[in-house]
Amino acid sequence: MNEDTTNQTETQGAPEDNLTTEQLEQGQDDAFASLQAEIEDLRNKALYAQAETQNVRRRLEKEKSDALAYAGTALARDMLSVADNLSRALSAIPAELRDEEKLKPVVTGIEMTARELENVFQRNGITKIEAMGEALDPNRHQAMIELERPDATPGTIVEEMQAGYMIKDRLLRPALVGVAKAPAVKVDLEA
Repeated sequence: MNEDTTNQTETQGAPEDNLTTEQLEQGQDDAFASLQAEIEDLRNKALYAQAETQNVRRRLEKEKSDALAYAGTALARDMLSVADNLSRALSAIPAELRDEEKLKPVVTGIEMTARELENVFQRNGITKIEAMGEALDPNRHQAMIELERPDATPGTIVEEMQAGYMIKDRLLRPALVGVAKAPAVKVDLEA
């Protein structure tokens, strides 16, 4: 065998010799494109993970601020019965007995306690819901009865049975109210 034939037979099995330069370049381009796609996929996954982490952080911060802002909700709800009882105690004392010397200290003590409780409520973001004369709002009021009041617009609150309260922007307790109903329509059956 001559030298050219020997080299040719030795290198004949090598894959590079079987491929053209164009095919080699195409293979390199494909490998490069595959690597670029993989890099882009990993970049997208990293961005998604970063966004998810930020969302979790924001949600936890909101939950923490809500927990701090509304931590006293249960206590505040329990204190509403104290406010109700103080209000009932004051309204149970007839006007003529309020000026009597023996009852004056008791009335003054109840009024001062009610005012102090109202101040504590204000400092903690607890506000009374204004209901009288307002249109019924199911998010803040609970209608207990309908009353015939020809001078009031139907759906307007005409009686408040129990005061409602908000704690900051959340409902603590709805106001229990009576609502004016539409006047009954009389139908003349004889016509």
